[in-house]
Amino acid sequence: MTNISIRAAQRDDAATILHFIRELAIYEKAEHEVKATLETIQTSMFGEQSGVHGLIAEVEGQAVGFAVYFYNYSTWLAKPGLYLEDLYVSQAQRGKGYGVALLKHLAGIAVEKQCGRFEWSCLDWNTPSREFYESLGAEPLSEWIGYRMSGETLQRFATQ
Repeated sequence: MTNISIRAAQRDDAATILHFIRELAIYEKAEHEVKATLETIQTSMFGEQSGVHGLIAEVEGQAVGFAVYFYNYSTWLAKPGLYLEDLYVSQAQRGKGYGVALLKHLAGIAVEKQCGRFEWSCLDWNTPSREFYESLGAEPLSEWIGYRMSGETLQRFATQ
């Protein structure tokens, strides 16, 4: 593997993060769903009250991938957990170990912060990613079903 460096994302990385978000959305055939802008990334990820963290993976000063994560909490474990929202490595850079390096870095953060869990979600149709995660020892949580409220539904429910 080429010499990779992984560092905490900074406010100046917002354009790079947006670039990777768009690449990921294209890969997931959901580019039309991206509402993020340079400004919303700057305020939501790097604002004073943000609980969101990012990582940038670089090779020879060139960004090759990113990860966005935050901490949640397990009541049963009475410990924080690290939740990986997104991890992406540019298509031309895949197969070089950069995704593994990002995941190991995140696992190290989880251990350092005494997290009881390191979790993420993967689209059910994304067989290459699912096989990749399982090859690392990650286990799918087939007994859980994710739920979401957003947009008008969220607004309406909150104000009823």
